[in-house]
Amino acid sequence: MKRSALVVPISILIHLSLLNGMLAWFIPNLYFDINSMLFFNATWLLSAYAIDYYPTSRKERFFTNIHKPIQLYLLFTLGYFAWFSLSQTPLHSIAYHRNVLLCLFGSLLLYRILFYYARGKYREVGGNAVNVVVIGRDRNLKKIRKVFDEPDLGYRYLGYFDNGHSKSPTYLGKVEEAFTYFKRKDVHQIFCIASRLSQPQLFNLMAYADNNLIKLKIVPDNKEIFTRAMTIELYDNVPVLNLRELPLETPIAKVVKRSFDVVFALLVIVGVLSWLSPLIYILQRFDSNEPLFFKQRRHGVNRKVFWCYKFRSMATTADADTKMMTKNDKRVTKLGRILRRTSIDELPQFFNVLLGDMSVVGPRPHMEVHTEKYQSSVDKYLVRHFVKPGITGLAQVRGYRGEIIQQADIINRTRLDIFYVEKWSLWLDVKIIIKTVLNAIQGEEKAY
Repeated sequence: MKRSALVVPISILIHLSLLNGMLAWFIPNLYFDINSMLFFNATWLLSAYAIDYYPTSRKERFFTNIHKPIQLYLLFTLGYFAWFSLSQTPLHSIAYHRNVLLCLFGSLLLYRILFYYARGKYREVGGNAVNVVVIGRDRNLKKIRKVFDEPDLGYRYLGYFDNGHSKSPTYLGKVEEAFTYFKRKDVHQIFCIASRLSQPQLFNLMAYADNNLIKLKIVPDNKEIFTRAMTIELYDNVPVLNLRELPLETPIAKVVKRSFDVVFALLVIVGVLSWLSPLIYILQRFDSNEPLFFKQRRHGVNRKVFWCYKFRSMATTADADTKMMTKNDKRVTKLGRILRRTSIDELPQFFNVLLGDMSVVGPRPHMEVHTEKYQSSVDKYLVRHFVKPGITGLAQVRGYRGEIIQQADIINRTRLDIFYVEKWSLWLDVKIIIKTVLNAIQGEEKAY
């Protein structure tokens, strides 16, 4: 068996040893309870299998799939407390068991950090290395080289073959000369740029690789259309590029996101809006006799129109649905200026969250007229509408909130919104919410 093949079983044994050892240390009675230990071991293994925790790819680093240990720890925590409930095992205080789990997960996380560190150092000195050769040269070669040149990933780039002329020091010769080279050198993997080879050349290369125990990887002719969110789907045996595979499209992500939104919205509505709304209504009577809430039609997910609610902060005018708020805007009331500077005017949108039109975090919804304007003037603007709009968002905490003064403002806002859409995670939502609260306390330049 190859040494690399031992990594997974060794990791499993180390994890189970830490798991059993720490549980026996903190809860001695469990050590002699075979049913408890079997349940905890099974919970750990099944949870790890469900999220495909142990297999690691060559390109994977500690932070590449950081969501996996978080998911595993959450699943195990649920099983852990479920056992004490189902088995009626005497339970210490919740705080005690919280500390037990924190120590356990801290130890396991430390092992994971040390594992990736040791693996990287081992590869840097030549261990677990693979020799790679590229057939063909186009713009993708430069991008692939960036991966090959990372020493901790363990690639040893030998060079490339191409029928074009080249003075590069890594140029090895014509494509036809590659087979002779493979016989002389120990090549483990061949990366083939499909656009540079004919069909007969590809078939010959595939046959040679299969007959000589070499892994062949084909880089498709992408016409420079690759994106961060792209995935490959198989329709029968035909690979199809899906250019917009989004994290929030998975069933589990939808459930997690929606559950978080509903719980968070209920906490704000019951804990804050229940007493804040009457108070603002009373204070508003000194400013105007207009309704407490302001509603406006805005575009949501898939450009679906919905009524967006806010505490009224401006006097009603004919251009309310077309004119964006500007600095020193005369439409803003005295109370409204305070509400807008503290972002309190946005709180009624938690009703929108509860109704399912919005999310706590997401791209901010724009007026209908602005959506029509920006979708034709800002590249990929409508990608923001693949997900629900949010009360706050990544663009807002990065300084791109409020008034659009110049074209760069909406371009950068859209760029950050797209990044959020493509890279969503629950942890990203939490960080954005924390940053939003801090910004509201500290005050923001464009909060007017």
